[in-house]
Amino acid sequence: MDSLLFAKAIADETRQKIMSFLCCRWLCVSDVVDQLGEVSQPTVSHHLGILRGANLVLTRRQGKQIFYSLNQEAIAGCCSVLMENFAPEKIEVIS
Repeated sequence: MDSLLFAKAIADETRQKIMSFLCCRWLCVSDVVDQLGEVSQPTVSHHLGILRGANLVLTRRQGKQIFYSLNQEAIAGCCSVLMENFAPEKIEVIS
């Protein structure tokens, strides 16, 4: 995973909120829109596209709807790469 792509994907506050909603559950776009309240469906779809492009969400199709869930393995991997690159002396402490 490209750490720059990861950082850009999580840099937006709305995407961070979406990621928290998708943690450990599957939601469709309209569910995410309902959770956010003030954000339109096209905007949510745009943010999900960015998260999907960065491999930070998993998708599954059910009929005509696509459901999204947080890709926790990818996030853990990205954080691990960041630790290796920028805080290698801290890895032993965390392990």
